[in-house]
Amino acid sequence: MNPLPEESLRQLFEDARTPKSWSNKEVDPALLTQLYNLVKLAPTSGNCQPARFAFVTHVVSKEKLRSALSAGNVDHALNAPVIAIVAHDPLFYEELPTLYPEAELRSWYAEDIPFAEETAFRNSTLQGGYLILAARALGLDVWPMSGFDNSMVDTLFFEEQGWHSNFLICLGYAQKEQPSERLPRLDFQDACLML
Repeated sequence: MNPLPEESLRQLFEDARTPKSWSNKEVDPALLTQLYNLVKLAPTSGNCQPARFAFVTHVVSKEKLRSALSAGNVDHALNAPVIAIVAHDPLFYEELPTLYPEAELRSWYAEDIPFAEETAFRNSTLQGGYLILAARALGLDVWPMSGFDNSMVDTLFFEEQGWHSNFLICLGYAQKEQPSERLPRLDFQDACLML
């Protein structure tokens, strides 16, 4: 595998910023399909793919979400063209006979619910990270957030499916503004060990 060109790395990491405000440009629903089709290709443990995504775009659905958002997140989230709810299916293992037919993995999780929950949460978080990078690769701006009531979101949106929300990612196109200075990041020696 070859390294990405410098321009691609800049788009994904160096130049990308969390937007301060959103433009009025809509996100084409076909782009959300393309986004998911990239995310699903990225690795998860045992190809378990527990993440489920709800793309909140309609004004009625956004208003429904309003009551679950922390006060400081309401305006920024509801002004985004799309709010992706990154969730996981606690019964993800029911799909494993299709997703990983080479081994009998379903029973590992069906017989150990705490292990299944841990696996679902970890891997759906990983898939949410993939969604952020895939969105940036497709030219979208992203604003991940966790300031909301998970149980309320699950009741409002996932009662039928039984999914559990993890975090939210606002998607759209930032207002063209001067990029803000990046907040500090830890240096390698402060965050990494070479063992």
